[in-house]
Amino acid sequence: MRIAVASGKGGTGKTTVAASLAWVWDAPVVAADLDVEEPNLHLFLRPRITGRRTATLEVPEADESLCTACGACAELCQFKAISLLGEVLLTFPEMCHGCGGCLAVCPAGALSAGRRELGEVIWGAAGEIGFVMGRLRVGEAMSPPLMRAVHRRLEEMLARRPADVIVDAPPGVSCPALAAVAGADLILMITEPTPFGLYDLRLAHQAFSSLGVPLAVVVNRAGLGERGVYEFCREEGLPILAEIPYHRRLAETYCQGRPVAAAGGEVQGWFQELARRARELAAGEQEEAAHA
Repeated sequence: MRIAVASGKGGTGKTTVAASLAWVWDAPVVAADLDVEEPNLHLFLRPRITGRRTATLEVPEADESLCTACGACAELCQFKAISLLGEVLLTFPEMCHGCGGCLAVCPAGALSAGRRELGEVIWGAAGEIGFVMGRLRVGEAMSPPLMRAVHRRLEEMLARRPADVIVDAPPGVSCPALAAVAGADLILMITEPTPFGLYDLRLAHQAFSSLGVPLAVVVNRAGLGERGVYEFCREEGLPILAEIPYHRRLAETYCQGRPVAAAGGEVQGWFQELARRARELAAGEQEEAAHA
């Protein structure tokens, strides 16, 4: 099963929850950090890195000696990554989305496939926890293609060693966040009981509910006094699987660079109960899909 840990905004504790879920998971599991712009799951799990590869995107390269200036490629490209200025063909690799359409429509064969570096895919293990992440190249604007490369490496790992997957998704509700949670059996939305938390939870619910995947909520920093998040969850029928209190012990463990569940005692128990409830919801989704 795949559990995606997401949030409507950054700073709610999404990575904190993802790291602790993986740490207490009582079955083979892979932790996948798809927040490729600012990955930090590794800071808490501290994996031993065993491999890495450069991820690239196919972009067009032009041979002006073959170009007939027909304009077919420029007309096709909706992102203006290739343009015709008079009879001069210009390519802008940083704007290319890698669809390959321009190569397909060029009648003269003036375009060939080049490569643009997106970033790195990195993998390893933190004890018994498998680990994979992506790190976007500085200056690169497109994260979904790198996320797909991380997914491919994840599938390679699962083919050798079947396991459940905990996905640390990017914050927000833009294309990268939706790409990260696609294919999940359960989306855990991490929020906080503040007006900002409620506003972004509404956005996350609106975006993720269209995917047809079960949604549940974890309230981090519970006990701050704002009740709007609870009222919204009741109105929308969203189950709250865990409430993580605003607690000094958690902050101390976090500052040590450890999963907060490693604080032990009742803290570990909170996350074990969260893992149990999340597994039950995800298993129910898998069972429904099997009978569909």
